[in-house]
Amino acid sequence: MKNYIFLLVASCSLLATSCSRDRKEDKAQEPATTSSVETNPPNSNYKPAFTGQTRANAVRTNTSYRARIVTSSLSSPWGIASLPDGRLLITEKTGSMRIVSPSGQVSAPISGIPGVNPGGQGGLLGLCIDPGFTNNRMVYWAFSERRPEGNLTAVAKGRLSDNETTIEGATVIYRATPAYAGINHYGGRVIFDRAGNLLLSTGERADLATRPLAQSMAAALGKIIRITTDGQPAPGNPFLGQSGVRPELYTLGHRNPQGLAIHPVSGDLWQSEHGPRGGDEINHIRAGANYGWPTITYGIEYEGSPVGEGIQQREGLEQPVYYWDPVVSPSGMAFYKGNRIPEWENNLFIGALSGMHIVRLVIESNRVVGEERLLASEGQRFRDITQGTDNALYAITDQGRLYRIDRD
Repeated sequence: MKNYIFLLVASCSLLATSCSRDRKEDKAQEPATTSSVETNPPNSNYKPAFTGQTRANAVRTNTSYRARIVTSSLSSPWGIASLPDGRLLITEKTGSMRIVSPSGQVSAPISGIPGVNPGGQGGLLGLCIDPGFTNNRMVYWAFSERRPEGNLTAVAKGRLSDNETTIEGATVIYRATPAYAGINHYGGRVIFDRAGNLLLSTGERADLATRPLAQSMAAALGKIIRITTDGQPAPGNPFLGQSGVRPELYTLGHRNPQGLAIHPVSGDLWQSEHGPRGGDEINHIRAGANYGWPTITYGIEYEGSPVGEGIQQREGLEQPVYYWDPVVSPSGMAFYKGNRIPEWENNLFIGALSGMHIVRLVIESNRVVGEERLLASEGQRFRDITQGTDNALYAITDQGRLYRIDRD
């Protein structure tokens, strides 16, 4: 689409670790508020529960901005976190963790990380650094772990050594049981909340055999988990003390949630979630709430039949703030907290995998009022996005690229 075409503005110095190719808007863009960015027909005739729940009005960025490839030499990067000095700590699906400088220098793999099962959708997944990283150098990450009884989503922690070559004292602090022999729908995003606890997203492991566990209070699959940095149920969790309910559960009824982000003003938790054929979701997360999968969904099975009873609403089950049909496959996400691009302030940016773009959502009063698709001409599966200490956005792709996106 013409609105998203970037012109080449700098020569490409094809170095091993940094391409330095800049792409820039061809002109400042004017707002558009009369049509959706999605032009393809939906997979079903399901109707949204409220106006603006899907196919929001298209918006366009007025400020001129530039997307630059910092490096294209990563191997299936999955998670990205900004270090205090401006460098980026990045996980790679096959089990490596690396540090990338703003100039594109990529470190050797950091040793000391427990082995992962990289089959299917598994591997070394999301990561975050401790709020006190400057003093304690602690790193936390999610990964798919192979256990005797099957595979599961686990969380580990360890200290990044002073020379940055190894993770010291790596320890698994939490395992989302039960384990299962499948290799898909691990979820795998992990972030800190404002109280200093960890939030982990887990998938329901994809298969019909495990799908109902998203509704089970005795299983950690298809949930958002809230734990301390030692892996214990966090104080104030909504189900603490309830018989037959796991105390670490924060919400339930999720399919394959790969994005978590804290709103910079309200402190509320937001989440992205893969639907089946249609029904990708953005959810505003409330402690103790049930987000419905697989009882309600705006998606259908891959072969075209309804999911379960084929219903989209039921009393006591939360509606998504926003959904896509067809899917864009939303993954990692971040709220923009800077003002270098004023109209982006407090907007939500989401990496789209099958959509091959970065989603920008304008949110007002917890409702989506506008959508834009960025970097669609790049042809990349955007896996995760974060904001750097320089207030630029940094995005990684399955094809191995790291982009820096900032005001021109």
